[in-house]
Amino acid sequence: MSKLDELKKRLRPGKVYRREDLLVWSKSVDRHLQVLVNDGKLEKLSQGLYYSPKESAFGKTPPEEQELIERFLKTDRFLVTSPNLYNSLGIGTTQLYNNRVVYNNKRHGLVKLGNREYQFHFKLDFPNTLSKEFLMVDLFNNLESLAEDSMLVLAKAAKKIPTLDQRKLGQAVKRYGHIATKKIFASLLHQSN
Repeated sequence: MSKLDELKKRLRPGKVYRREDLLVWSKSVDRHLQVLVNDGKLEKLSQGLYYSPKESAFGKTPPEEQELIERFLKTDRFLVTSPNLYNSLGIGTTQLYNNRVVYNNKRHGLVKLGNREYQFHFKLDFPNTLSKEFLMVDLFNNLESLAEDSMLVLAKAAKKIPTLDQRKLGQAVKRYGHIATKKIFASLLHQSN
């Protein structure tokens, strides 16, 4: 069996691979990667990142987002979000956004992985999972960049804040809020008392 055949045999459909992962099975990894991409056995997602396509009834499926970002960052410490999630807070945000945001402590900037674009934001601290309280703080942190009427969003948020878990909200503001966000929350919480 040739080294290329052995490498093909090791590939698992639906898995994302870094170039260095494949060095174990190939001494000519760059040449083999080129052949595998040309044969459709692998898809190049970005520099040094490849996907072994998985077939479904509708054709090739894209890689799972969690695995894709984990392999790209080489860590599972990140949080994927989107401004679209602010709509779930019930404060009247209605705009739809075509971007995914990845909070992490390794990368910053816009990165294209396959057919998807991600805005990576370097942050020292972020939660492991999304909560309504974190989303509210994140909304205020990003209020200036949204295509919404800021004053209207603030007015509706002021009515929604009392319905959230106040302890969790206070912790989220303290840990994740920007200085301007902390001032806004202090003002809103003062008004509600």
